[in-house]
Amino acid sequence: MNEKNISLKESYPWIKKYPKDIKWDADIPSIAVYEMLDKTAADYPEAPAFDFLGAKMNWGEINELTRKFAKGLQDIGVSKGTKVGIFLPNCPFFVIAYYALMRLGATVVNYNPLYAPVELSNMIEDSDTDIIITLDLEMLYGKMSKMLHETRLEKLVIASFVDFLPFPKNYLFKYLKSKELAEIPTSRRIFHYEDLIDNDGSYTPVDIDPEQDVALFQYTGGTTGLPKGAMLTHANIVANTEQATMWLGCQPAEDRMLGVLPFFHVFAMTAVMNVSVRSAMEIIALPRFELDATLKLIHNKKPTVFPAVPAIINGINNNKKLKKYDLSSIKYCISGGAPLPVEVKAKFEAKTGCVAVEGYGLTESSPVLCCNPRTGENKAGAIGLPFPQTIIELIDPETGKHVPVGERGELCARGPQVMKGYWNRPEDNAKTLQDDGRLHTGDIAIMDEDGYFFIVDRLKDMIITNGYNVYPRNVEEAIYQHPSVEEAIVAGLPDRQRGEIVKAWIKCKEGRSLTAEDLKIFLGERLSPMEIPKRVEFRDSALPKTMIGKLSRKDVVEQELENGDENDVDDNVDMAAKAREMAKIEPS
Repeated sequence: MNEKNISLKESYPWIKKYPKDIKWDADIPSIAVYEMLDKTAADYPEAPAFDFLGAKMNWGEINELTRKFAKGLQDIGVSKGTKVGIFLPNCPFFVIAYYALMRLGATVVNYNPLYAPVELSNMIEDSDTDIIITLDLEMLYGKMSKMLHETRLEKLVIASFVDFLPFPKNYLFKYLKSKELAEIPTSRRIFHYEDLIDNDGSYTPVDIDPEQDVALFQYTGGTTGLPKGAMLTHANIVANTEQATMWLGCQPAEDRMLGVLPFFHVFAMTAVMNVSVRSAMEIIALPRFELDATLKLIHNKKPTVFPAVPAIINGINNNKKLKKYDLSSIKYCISGGAPLPVEVKAKFEAKTGCVAVEGYGLTESSPVLCCNPRTGENKAGAIGLPFPQTIIELIDPETGKHVPVGERGELCARGPQVMKGYWNRPEDNAKTLQDDGRLHTGDIAIMDEDGYFFIVDRLKDMIITNGYNVYPRNVEEAIYQHPSVEEAIVAGLPDRQRGEIVKAWIKCKEGRSLTAEDLKIFLGERLSPMEIPKRVEFRDSALPKTMIGKLSRKDVVEQELENGDENDVDDNVDMAAKAREMAKIEPS
């Protein structure tokens, strides 16, 4: 952190509201990622580390397996800088693979198991991935076996899924769900995890420069429609883990982390996996999120920390069986990945007794920049205060000047968690990292007098109708106040006369109904005439969501283009082209 910025800390409005037990200018270590695991294993070797469907491991066991796997990976050619993909659901093997690669100075590339073959192929080629680590599940191996022959991919490392299950689930899965297990052929290009860990763990140590060496390529969507690989260094990842650990104040070997968000996503990678490693917390995980299973897991296993996205929180609010489950063990729910509507937050806290704190970040910042404090003022609708050593600036996109308190500006950030840059994207780097490394997020925000920040909307999601700026999040917040609404998405659609018009897509709660006219009357007391949706579409099924469960504005716009008619979407060529460009935009 720049000494000049540290010396100016008293001028930052958020300092006066900072949690009493946290210093904004706290020291943050610059170390290799794997050193967090080494320390936890040394301090708490017997502490529970992972509970996967009832199969349990401690931190000493996890650490030993990372060393053995690192040795095995070195033996098949993994070295410093090798790009190695992790193609896994949540399971202990994810942690083992991730930290083994960090020991070797390799660059981890996180892959979403739900990606289509063309997406996987593009990522493999763009990232220069040489090796993929996966499981013998057909849904995973089936995709990667093709990549082994159709892309630059050289090798696969495969573990047996049933080996991570407890008895008798391991036998039951093998016999009752045998069709889900792939037959792995003998090949010089395919290596088995159990063979690679058959050693004493004496891998050759690698010199790592935490500030410069890239630990991770984390891919994020872009306005071109092609994902970009954010290069996160060891120092970036450790810094954000340390910041989040300070912020949460978890008790080592006592608190327990609920792991239902996918580890391959940057939010869960930091807020679930790495924070748990740093704090010696047991991770209680499911391979994928499923609402009823998650509620049962909380009821039976008693986790204390629950990272989630707003769609999950909203799903809990509207679950008719909620009273059956005891959720009182949860101390904090950390919401991220998308804006948390005020009404959704209030209902969740009222129904569960849990404190929900909203945070904010991007893939490019490892990912967390701000969060509401766990103690002190937790402002509804705010993304909270900047993390330690993080400086947030609001910049006028047109003039490049700082905006006054209470006025809108693009949220820009500096801090030890901000990425090194995008892999092979010099033009994107120049736009995103300006003024000696200041991250331009593309989000519009305001700051109040206490230094709390409020996201107004995405700069590119802003709707301009008849020259008037409409922010979709503001409209969505108003819609969520209606008691019949379960889910809502608002976006702009092209229109010849107005430039754009406001449209809302809504799913009502089960057993409730609503008409467009009644909704507009309801919104008349809450929004200006320009903000009230001109078109409203009600859906019986859930609205589309991204891979981590946040509502997807991108997908509803794409669906509109595919299914729209002359009455719904303007067929003007220029306007249609604009809408197609809008459909490519997805917040990180």
